[in-house]
Amino acid sequence: MNNKIEAKRLALIETAQKFGINSKEAIQCSQELDNLLNQRMQTHENSLHREKAFESGNRHTS
Repeated sequence: MNNKIEAKRLALIETAQKFGINSKEAIQCSQELDNLLNQRMQTHENSLHREKAFESGNRHTS
């Protein structure tokens, strides 16, 4: 996931330089980067919830 994010970030920089920061191409690329970042955050949050649930379950059985 981090490789996709980094590639999209670089693509955004290149697109903004080529077409302008407010171009439809740059905005679309920025939105795609936002989606990747949101996916990574959601995955991280889900991982934390599973970890807490696991820890909570272990405390009740000890």
